[in-house]
Amino acid sequence: MDLVFRDAEVVDGGGGPSYRADVAIDGGRIAAIVKEGAAAGCQRPTARRVVDAEGLALSPGFIDMHAHSDLALLRDPDHSAKAAQGVTLEVLGQDGLSYAPVDDRTLAEVRGAITGWNGYGDDIDFDWRTVGGYLDRLDRAHDGRGIAVNAAYLVPQGTVRMHAVGWEDRPATEAELNRMRRLVAEGLEQGAVGMSSGLTYTPGMYAPDAELTELCRVVAEYDGYYCPHHRSYGAGALRAYEEMITLSREAGCALHLAHATMNFGVNRGRAPELLALLDEALDAGADISLDTYPYTPGCTSLVALLPSWAGEGGPEAVRARLRDDGTAERIRHHLEVLGSDGCHGVPVEWDTVEVSGVSDPALAEFTGRRLDGWPTARRLLVEDRLGTTVLQHVGHEENVRAIMRHPAHTGGSDGILQGLKPHPRAYGTFPRYLGRYVRELGVLSLEECVAHLTSRPAARLRLPDRGLVREGYVADLVLFDPATVAPGATYAAPRTLPVGVPHVLIDGRFVIEDGRRTDILAGRSIRRTP
Repeated sequence: MDLVFRDAEVVDGGGGPSYRADVAIDGGRIAAIVKEGAAAGCQRPTARRVVDAEGLALSPGFIDMHAHSDLALLRDPDHSAKAAQGVTLEVLGQDGLSYAPVDDRTLAEVRGAITGWNGYGDDIDFDWRTVGGYLDRLDRAHDGRGIAVNAAYLVPQGTVRMHAVGWEDRPATEAELNRMRRLVAEGLEQGAVGMSSGLTYTPGMYAPDAELTELCRVVAEYDGYYCPHHRSYGAGALRAYEEMITLSREAGCALHLAHATMNFGVNRGRAPELLALLDEALDAGADISLDTYPYTPGCTSLVALLPSWAGEGGPEAVRARLRDDGTAERIRHHLEVLGSDGCHGVPVEWDTVEVSGVSDPALAEFTGRRLDGWPTARRLLVEDRLGTTVLQHVGHEENVRAIMRHPAHTGGSDGILQGLKPHPRAYGTFPRYLGRYVRELGVLSLEECVAHLTSRPAARLRLPDRGLVREGYVADLVLFDPATVAPGATYAAPRTLPVGVPHVLIDGRFVIEDGRRTDILAGRSIRRTP
């Protein structure tokens, strides 16, 4: 054998009791599992290398069901933000906005629209235009060595609409709808695992339900899933969840609810209502899963808070409206008085909005500050060319805990890696689940939590040989210390790496060894299996 972990406490991802065993790896797969006390005559496996795993839990690699590393994986071969947490697979193309499929016009527009998420990408060679081209680019990144962790991709509905319709707030014509159907089908044929939407982000939010349903019918034909950031996490949250459940049922499409939170004051303590809605749909036969991050603040771009009408026409039109005093006053009124649809129908409370990053270094002084009102927000939007990212301190701990207990729950960081002070969830989500919510609070058992982070997302992604510690499965594995695992990342120091995760393997190769990042790039694109 290539490698044996001796005397590990195996938390196999299935949710059942852990057990002590030797786990052998050969050729990138789990070759043998010999449990302690195995029948006489069953020899302990030997290997060219033996690692003493006494006191460590061995589990499948964690799957980040909601990641924004679309350019980071190409930019940074180290990518310890995720690798050091034990993440072995990220799902990209989230919230309806990413970089494929595009033409030259759409690429320029989407780069400007999500600068706050990923940077503008001046350091990236955008030599692809299709989903397949992007996945190929991941595979040959860093001089052909690959990427730090594995990556799957969702066709972004907002980008598809940008490509076929543009930035107009109107229903698509039949020709445009057919074009969008073809783009989604092509993306799925080229390896995407489903389709995402960002229904509080322009231009994806301009799509009516009938249009989304038609695109979801295409997703269903390819046995993919629909992953919506739905139309409200605030005043209309329950109605928005119900809308997505109804839409997916009509389309016959599996549904995965992105960062399924209940935020803002109007939703304090209302998670049980959401869970009752989910249970009713599941009992009726719906195929639904969801992801959350174990923190109360959210994170987005500052421009996303604006009303949808302000986004019509694209980024240049937004900046023109902001520079015009009369139109800017109208935007302020929607934000502060009416409750902008971009801010989930809730009047913005500026003291809950904290600047986490800016694109222009000259504005760095604002990082870490709470906004003191519309004049400052407007200045940042104009001078930072819509590239400002913010934290929104609008969540509720009781909702976070209730939702993570649900059997349909999986883990997703929603980690934005841009900015001087990004949300600590980008570096800390998975150790925080294991440290705070398992060891300290007992919200989940260790075995149940690992299942949420491994086998359940693998099942949603239809991965036949990942997500469990089983003989024959790919050796994407994490060894962590249940007694010490914890995030290092805090709001004050959000880029600090976690502790208690000494070993991470992808394809049987160490990407984290003795707590340090190796130079191995074992990650590849994970494509939809026909």
